[in-house]
Amino acid sequence: MYVATMFIPGLGPTVMAWSMLRARLDVAKTRGEGGYTTETIIITAMLAALALLAVGLIVTNVTGTAKGIKTDGQGTPGFGG
Repeated sequence: MYVATMFIPGLGPTVMAWSMLRARLDVAKTRGEGGYTTETIIITAMLAALALLAVGLIVTNVTGTAKGIKTDGQGTPGFGG
């Protein structure tokens, strides 16, 4: 690409601007990957928190239902009394 500047003198600034743009884009690409990793971690943490909340609700409902079961030895109502 720099060989072209020897044959076309006015192409020098364009080549320099193009090189600087490519360098800035390379820097932006490496910075962008870090943001993707942070975003992934935040989403994973939120999903884990929702999973813990769901497990907590299920345990609460099962425990409440289990406490409501009568175990006083009278038998199950409706089965031969």
